[in-house]
Amino acid sequence: MLDWFYGLFSNDLAIDLGTATTLVYVRGRGIVSCEPSVVAVYIDQRNVRRVLAVGREAKEMLGRTPGGIEAIRPMRDGVIADFEVTEAMLRYFIARAHNRRTLIRPRIVICVPHGITEVERRAVRESAESAGAREVFLMEEPMAAAIGAGMPITEPCGNMIVDIGGGTTEVAVISLSGVVYSKSAKVGGDKLDEAIKDHMKRRYNLLIGERTAEQVKIELGNAYPLPETLTMQVKGRDLVNGIPKTQVINSDEIREAMSEPLTAIASAIREALEGTPPELSADIVDKGIMLAGGGALLKNIDVMIREETGLPVMIAEDPISAVVLGSGRVLDDINLLRTSTAQS
Repeated sequence: MLDWFYGLFSNDLAIDLGTATTLVYVRGRGIVSCEPSVVAVYIDQRNVRRVLAVGREAKEMLGRTPGGIEAIRPMRDGVIADFEVTEAMLRYFIARAHNRRTLIRPRIVICVPHGITEVERRAVRESAESAGAREVFLMEEPMAAAIGAGMPITEPCGNMIVDIGGGTTEVAVISLSGVVYSKSAKVGGDKLDEAIKDHMKRRYNLLIGERTAEQVKIELGNAYPLPETLTMQVKGRDLVNGIPKTQVINSDEIREAMSEPLTAIASAIREALEGTPPELSADIVDKGIMLAGGGALLKNIDVMIREETGLPVMIAEDPISAVVLGSGRVLDDINLLRTSTAQS
């Protein structure tokens, strides 16, 4: 009765607090926000930080801020790296999701990587409570991604989900609404960006920023040879003479540059397959592997994984939103919510 009363006055939220992107789902309204996990802060002479911008506006400032202003990414490898800034970011997203002041604070489901420690779980929970949550549930990302991708997780059969995020890649085998086996690798979109930056520095003596590296990954990035080689111009600073420089690069060299993190993702999947019980392995042979997360949008990553494993590979209908859609679905059923997050 009390839950029903609270539900009447507050819009419960599901938040996918990602390393690269934060998505917010409001019960009854769907996804209301999908913005970069970036906060711009002004640091005064007393070293006191004041938030200037959050999300897309703050990301535009990455690598372009004057002295005293810093664009911070408070999430690293799927966990909180800066508690104070994460709290400010959550507060912003919660206020924006409500569009109004509410007397009763919302109940929030936050998705976390499978392998995080108890200390990291507590940090996430305390950040959300400080930002205005009434009750906080932590849900494991692989489970949320599987629900969001429409996989039959309640059935007694093996479902393999690979969630390639900004900071981590989560590989999980799910059966009967539980995670049977899980492997978390600290490799994702950020490592791909770093590999591109290193390649530009090593081959062309060209220094490029985070946003440029991400743009190269989106436009040229591929995990398996494309039918046609793509090219683009990249602008940065020449490390030899210190002046701005433009360089033409192609998709083949970018694939080669990203080979190390891509191999790490493939290894995590193979390791998970080796640790899966034989009966569930038989199911995965028939049903294949589902890809979710922003990394699933990398060109031909499904082909690469199929070549590596010999198994069918599908990409979720909306890979970026799969985690938040899955956690949003459990918001509608409080009993399912408590069951899905009981381990947290």
